[in-house]
Amino acid sequence: MRLTDEELKNREQWEKAGIELPRFDREKMKQATKEKPEWVHFGAGNIFRIFPLALEQTLLERGIEKTGIIMVAGRDGGVINEVFKPCDNLTLGVTLKADGGIVKKVIASAACSLWMGNKADFETLKGVFRSPSLRMASLTITEKGYNLFDSQGALIPDAAEDCLNGPAGTDGAGPGNYIAKITALLYERYLASPLPLALVSMDNCSHNGDKLLGAVETFAIKWAQGGKAEKGFAGYIRDRSLVSFPWTMIDKITPGPDQGVKAVLEQSGFTDTKIYAKTTPTAPFVNAEEPQYMVIEDSFPAGRPRLEETGVLFTSRDVVDKVEKMKVCTCLNPLHTALAIFGCLLGYTRISEEMKNPDLVKLVEGIGYNEGLPAVTDPGILSPQEFIREVIKVRFPNPFMPDTPQRIASDSSQKIPVRYGETIKAYLTKPGLDIHSLKLIPLVLAGWLRYLLGVNDEGKPFTVSPDPRLADLQPRLAGIKPGSSGPFHQALEPILADKTIFAVNLWEAGIGEKVESLFGELLAGPGAVAKTLGKYVNEG
Repeated sequence: MRLTDEELKNREQWEKAGIELPRFDREKMKQATKEKPEWVHFGAGNIFRIFPLALEQTLLERGIEKTGIIMVAGRDGGVINEVFKPCDNLTLGVTLKADGGIVKKVIASAACSLWMGNKADFETLKGVFRSPSLRMASLTITEKGYNLFDSQGALIPDAAEDCLNGPAGTDGAGPGNYIAKITALLYERYLASPLPLALVSMDNCSHNGDKLLGAVETFAIKWAQGGKAEKGFAGYIRDRSLVSFPWTMIDKITPGPDQGVKAVLEQSGFTDTKIYAKTTPTAPFVNAEEPQYMVIEDSFPAGRPRLEETGVLFTSRDVVDKVEKMKVCTCLNPLHTALAIFGCLLGYTRISEEMKNPDLVKLVEGIGYNEGLPAVTDPGILSPQEFIREVIKVRFPNPFMPDTPQRIASDSSQKIPVRYGETIKAYLTKPGLDIHSLKLIPLVLAGWLRYLLGVNDEGKPFTVSPDPRLADLQPRLAGIKPGSSGPFHQALEPILADKTIFAVNLWEAGIGEKVESLFGELLAGPGAVAKTLGKYVNEG
């Protein structure tokens, strides 16, 4: 079975393979989207294709919506030609349940796929952004996609160049930076009337709407100041009756395409299983867990899809903030990163296998229940206690979820300030909390420094996952290896003082010494990681 519109006409073979097919007229959807586009999504990655894209399919099948989503790739145009277009922009969504059940469904709500790096596609996007029917543009471009500045506070090279060149770029093909390209499209919308629009970040970062706004404003202001855009453009960006940047919280663990899932699909007769891996591994199929959450600030000046019909929670910015902090700072992401760091050090290749280690279970329970919950505010619409319980008892132990600590460990320097820094700040400011009572969060921070050495608990080297700060941090730790007795202060002092990594200066916060001491314990020799972990998670 091939994943194409033509192949889907033979419904019997798909049903025999247990694969659910879409129940709407796809040709009508594509034509309606071409005539009156309503939703564009930037970052055509795995979580988008099995979550927001699947939600829109539900609305199409119920007759609630008539148009699909225009799917846009940003950094790698190869994914368009290698994965999306050969499969007519269809996706086979594979949901892996904790009880071993597998739900397979063809997701057909992508009207087309475009690449921002292609001049013709970028011109098409300009037309889409000039359309009065467009209601929202959403993004899943990862946390680092919004960062335009280096560790010294200077604009990164492509952003600096785009600030000078303006929305047209140097050759009329538009800017080079991802956010600059989106800002250039927004400028097209401004010139058209200006027209209203919601720009919706669906990435896992605190106050994601503000991060997107800040990045867009950087270009809008520079362009207006430099005469590359009309001076009213910056005001348009700031006018919430015209352009909104709602905060969101999205949650669905979505690993890259798994070889085991690939084999299962091939056994059922499905043959479009080639994995394209130039950048992020991508395939015609996407595998993910069953639980999913999406909470969105209800701020859409041009209107929005009726996603509340699919379980999406629309609420105020204040409540989104509480839900996001609950998840990202307390109930899921810090636990995930803890397992990633210690999983790599202890030689694990599956998150689910880690959950068979009693000490690792105690680690995430302690971080979540004991150290995280006292600092979190209950958002009301979701229970923090129940969220953690589902994460620890259902989601992480799911043996059918091929999620790896190596994947989660990627870009940890960008994640730590949110996943742990916010809790540390709460312990410094919230009445009744004592920063010196924290022991497991400092252990994870020390574990991360130990992880950066690229040597596991048995003394064997391993590949540290990609991270934009590796080139800066690893040389500072050069010469330190398992068995080293220290002192480590000279190497660690500037790192633990770096607010861009920890959100606070850990020395000023009062836990720098603790992290340094724990780092020394983790380095004592072979087996020291497991020994130190067991020591602190089993303390009374």
